[in-house]
Amino acid sequence: MARKGQPYRLGVIGFAHMHVNELVARFLAHDGVDLVACADTVPRVPSLTEVEGSRRANLKRALAASDGAKAFADYREMLDSEELDIVIFCPEIARHAEIAEALADRRIHMLTEKPMAASLSDALRMARAARQADVVLMVNWPITWRPWVLVVKDLIDAGRIGDVWEFKWRNGPSLGPLAAGSPHPGDTVVSGVLTDDEKAAEWWHQSDTGGGALLDYCCYGACLSTWYLDRHAISALGLKMNLLSRFGDADDNAAMLVRFPDAMAVLEATWTTFHAGIPHGPIVFGTKGTIVVDGAQAKVYQDRDSPEPTATHRGDPFPAGRATIAEQFIRRIEAGEDPHPTLDIPLNLAATAILDAGIRSAASGRVEQVETPVWDAG
Repeated sequence: MARKGQPYRLGVIGFAHMHVNELVARFLAHDGVDLVACADTVPRVPSLTEVEGSRRANLKRALAASDGAKAFADYREMLDSEELDIVIFCPEIARHAEIAEALADRRIHMLTEKPMAASLSDALRMARAARQADVVLMVNWPITWRPWVLVVKDLIDAGRIGDVWEFKWRNGPSLGPLAAGSPHPGDTVVSGVLTDDEKAAEWWHQSDTGGGALLDYCCYGACLSTWYLDRHAISALGLKMNLLSRFGDADDNAAMLVRFPDAMAVLEATWTTFHAGIPHGPIVFGTKGTIVVDGAQAKVYQDRDSPEPTATHRGDPFPAGRATIAEQFIRRIEAGEDPHPTLDIPLNLAATAILDAGIRSAASGRVEQVETPVWDAG
């Protein structure tokens, strides 16, 4: 699959988020894509480490996987020098809007990693820039590609547990970004043990760059609760704390209580938990049953007197041709085919609105309204 008989020319901006490795790998595995240029963003504080998963290691990994891609010190120079069709950008979350607008100005299709932005205003800047330039903007979520995500939605929509009244999400165990090991199969596993000084230099632990556990992990719950309930949230109460990561000023634990018109969501995020003690979830409570995601399985409980699930589902992956982010992205470009809702702009704006309210609430100490994003898809 090629652009006028030629491969799509791919660029990458920003290697701050280690999920860039998976995105680059998926696009390089596509026959119709060539990686031609890379540029990291310049961090506010210079990174002190090169362990696997760090920005310097991520950049080296992309260049090594390419067939002679050029490396630029400044992404603006890269955009001025190279003719690009698609750009993956994974910088500090606070810089998503800046880069999306630069790409839209050059009419380049673009993909970023979750969450869409550090604020609703930034997310709306991104959406409007893409709409005005008539280019594709998608947001990747690692959980989109896990079959349990799809089967839980199918079970809810089929009425298997009745009317849903609560969604619960806790993302952990985790010892923070760039900690050795990973709690979930398929996640990037980093190596080495960082000192506190090395951790402090990483954007993850800096609040003004979009770091912190709330944005990193509550975002999943904001996205899934909105999609599963199929409605916009009304309000949110948020709490952010730095409990064990005093080398930085970003939160390492967070929680949100989100109100929907006729349901609620409890979202928890942690970078300090050795073991969660319970299934990682999500857990969905309905009037006729409960769904508990445990590992790769979605367990349905409909018998009040039995500790055993009534049924267990693993779900099916996406069909061939839509099985990866690269495939869904390119199908959107070439055929205008809608991607999975979690990848598309409307759901990502709604999820960002929840996060935005939670962040404002954590600062004010009050329940904050979740704004309904005003955006015309055109």
